[in-house]
Amino acid sequence: MDATRVSDLLYLSLEERLQLVQDLWDSIGLEAVSHPESLPLSAKRREEIRRRSDAHRSDPDAASPLNEALDPPSQANQVGSTT
Repeated sequence: MDATRVSDLLYLSLEERLQLVQDLWDSIGLEAVSHPESLPLSAKRREEIRRRSDAHRSDPDAASPLNEALDPPSQANQVGSTT
């Protein structure tokens, strides 16, 4: 590994730092796909990911669209709501 210091990276422009972060994240994703056992996940979390992945594969239409999943809950959808 090159001995680049974090303080040296802070001199990069914002665009260069964002690209660096993207490149790092992409490299993590590629490694996760090719060597999933190298991810620092507990057995419990790994099993939950498998369970959710299996559930999605068996019924992909049950998933919420991303825009609904990211929307803040409406008052009508909140637990304990009387409306």
